[in-house]
Amino acid sequence: MFSFLMHTKAHVLFCDGKKIMYSSYIVFFLYLFFSLQAQNYCQFQSYSNTYHTNLNFILGLLLWIIGFIINIQSDSILRNLRKDNDKSYKIPRGGCFHYVSCANFFGEILEWFGYAIASSSIAAWAFWFFVLGNLLPRGIAHHQWYLKKFQEEYPKDRCAVIPFIL
Repeated sequence: MFSFLMHTKAHVLFCDGKKIMYSSYIVFFLYLFFSLQAQNYCQFQSYSNTYHTNLNFILGLLLWIIGFIINIQSDSILRNLRKDNDKSYKIPRGGCFHYVSCANFFGEILEWFGYAIASSSIAAWAFWFFVLGNLLPRGIAHHQWYLKKFQEEYPKDRCAVIPFIL
C-alpha cells in the first residue's frame, strides 16, 4: 500500500498544475484497499520480524526505488516537452528515453515488479501481470506512433518499453 501511495503522491505533486484525473487515483486506491492485496496481507500472508533483511525484500525494494526514480524523471521529461502553450509534438530525450519510447511505462513496470518481489505474494504478482497487460500494449502502440509521426528523425535503436528487449 505504501508503494502505491508514494507512486500516486509523486504523480500529484509533480503535475506542474496540469489537469490530472483524480478519479483514476481514487478508483485505483479503492481497488488496492478492497482487493486481493488487502485480503492477502490481512488473512493469508505472514512475514517474519526479520523479513526486511530477506534478499527478496531488499532486491524488490531496490527495484521499486529505481523504477520510482525512472518514472518520476520520465514524467518530468514528458511534461517539459511543451512550453508556453506549444501544441506541437516532440521526441522525448534523456534518461531512459535514450533506450525506450515509453520510459515512464518502463519505470512503472519496474516499480511493480520490485513490489511483487519484495512482497512475495500471489496478489502482488497478479497485479504486476495486470500492469504488464495494460502498459505493454500501450507502450508498443506509442512506439509505433512515434515511428510513424517522426519517421527518419526518430531514433531507430529505441525499443518500445523494455530496454534492449521490447
